[in-house]
Amino acid sequence: MSERTVNERIVRSGGIVGPSVAETGFVWFWRIISIYCLMFGVLYWVRLIGVYDAPLWRFDRMPVYWQVTVSMLAVFYPFAASGLWMLASWAPVIWFICAVTEVIMYAVYPDLFGQRFAVVASHVCVALIYVAFRVRIFTQKKEAERQG
Repeated sequence: MSERTVNERIVRSGGIVGPSVAETGFVWFWRIISIYCLMFGVLYWVRLIGVYDAPLWRFDRMPVYWQVTVSMLAVFYPFAASGLWMLASWAPVIWFICAVTEVIMYAVYPDLFGQRFAVVASHVCVALIYVAFRVRIFTQKKEAERQG
């Protein structure tokens, strides 16, 4: 929630009004997802630098399709994590790019990337929770406008 929105609510109501429970929950939801994105980013960096000793866990041993996706996700996930933590407006877009990329990797091309149902399911759950929060916040704002 932006500072402008909070100030508009204060002026309209004539008193001090804080964020709603849904808005506070939404902030903490994004902060939790931020930590989740940072962990995924670290995982992809581990793959890039070859800390873990397995055949496909070193950049020079990966097929080109893994090199491209791992490089992109190693950059985008930490970027999304920092943006989500700061509640930047662009951060959900970066998270969405990462999520769609991984869903395509593991659901559409399981023969190339392997099948990781837990990753796909977690991205779908996060997207559904995001939509639920946005709908609830929207309805709360509409109710507040009707009340004055």
